[in-house]
Amino acid sequence: MSYRIIGDSCLDLTDEQKRNPHFRRIPLTLHIDDHTVIDDDTFDQQAFIRMLAESPSCPRSACPSPETFKQAYECEEDDVYVITLSSHLSGSYNSARLGKELYEEEHGPKNILVLDSESASSGQVELALAIERLCEQGLSFPEVSEQILTMRDRQKTYFVIDSLEPLRKNGRLTGLQAFFATSLNIKPVMAGDHGVIVKRGQARGLNRAYSYMCDLALREAGDPAQCHAVIAHCNCPDRALQIQKELLRRGAYREIIITETAGVATMYAGDGGIVLALISDNALE
Repeated sequence: MSYRIIGDSCLDLTDEQKRNPHFRRIPLTLHIDDHTVIDDDTFDQQAFIRMLAESPSCPRSACPSPETFKQAYECEEDDVYVITLSSHLSGSYNSARLGKELYEEEHGPKNILVLDSESASSGQVELALAIERLCEQGLSFPEVSEQILTMRDRQKTYFVIDSLEPLRKNGRLTGLQAFFATSLNIKPVMAGDHGVIVKRGQARGLNRAYSYMCDLALREAGDPAQCHAVIAHCNCPDRALQIQKELLRRGAYREIIITETAGVATMYAGDGGIVLALISDNALE
């Protein structure tokens, strides 16, 4: 059976995946003051980072319409898998579900799985890669759907950001907290908890924060030899390589992929942010 993997634009595909006809992204729209940015292949990360730095306001995002998702489902592939940004952060999941209902009202039933990633960025990429592996193994749509839901529930996602300013602008951190943390060079280490961003610890300086994050991954994601990892970086490829080395220092991972954030993840993580996601093949046992 043929398949298509669709994501909103927080699915930060690698260059190789962008060339793969099995993958497609549907853009969100980003708003900063009077600027409107479409998060598609025309996205200019450097210009967007400058806008974020210059604006005192909280940036906003608008998810794709249900009709846009419906049109994406009108493809020749038999099986469609949709991976959206966490429903706690965006309306993409609900929009994609409504798009499925619109499609079925007009065309009748089709194999469409709409998956709330309960993650973002590299977490979505990790799930997309897992779906691709399962499909290439020849599994049926029900089998892939069942297994990817199990893997989603056991996926681990971690975040380290360089600046606390995005959190302050989004109301997740008071100005006073941001001032003291910045003055002391404190870097929070955060994680996804069923789609909700929670603080897991902190360290003084990025190097210690990265080490702390990789230690968490080692403890919580399982045997590195069974793990696939995706590192998404925002304008900091050297830091992504540093994380890769930190992970490999702790064990031989099955796969480590590095990708770069597009607009939505750049808005949340900010310049210099890192998002790490891991899935273990043992998640299905």
